[in-house]
Amino acid sequence: MEQEIIEPEIEVIPPKSLSQDEVLQASLKLFAQKGYANTSLTDIKDAVGLKTTSGVYQYFKTKQAIAETLRENILDSLSISIDDIRRRNRKASEQLREIVDLLFKLTDEAPEIIRFLLFVKTEDFLPNAVPLMDSAAFNKIKRIIQNGIKEGEIKNIDYLLAYCYFFGIINQSLLMVLDGVLPKSADSYQSQAWLAAWGCIAKK
Repeated sequence: MEQEIIEPEIEVIPPKSLSQDEVLQASLKLFAQKGYANTSLTDIKDAVGLKTTSGVYQYFKTKQAIAETLRENILDSLSISIDDIRRRNRKASEQLREIVDLLFKLTDEAPEIIRFLLFVKTEDFLPNAVPLMDSAAFNKIKRIIQNGIKEGEIKNIDYLLAYCYFFGIINQSLLMVLDGVLPKSADSYQSQAWLAAWGCIAKK
């Protein structure tokens, strides 16, 4: 009597399902770490654990489309945060202080967001995008400075010059933390950076 041969069952592993947010998060980290030009769709595919790029293509047809969506999402989120800050605080000094708090917090908790937003030259690969300073979020920051000048909190100088003085100190501090030149967390330098930046524009 022949013995019945039982073939071993082969486990079929379903293809990894992927969300658009996972693609965006992986791309953001790669763009921040390697730069846009040095990141390929294959790199993004590998970062999210896919075998082929088809899983990426279901959401984005090009790398540029990923970068565009990332930038829009980050700027939209920042704009909403600034609206909340302006509702909570009346004075320009209070509003700017909370914006600085947010930027320093993000530098510690989500450094890739700050690097991509402020220090990656997106105009090199998104030539049709609205310039950062003309975006809704940064227009709101400029209005805060204009109101501060009008209310007598900020020196009566060109508001763009005031912006340059203030955020020149803040942004350079953040960049030095991101690059490891300043070795501690961003939070460690927040108060000093704020005092220096505000001191440059505050009306005495």
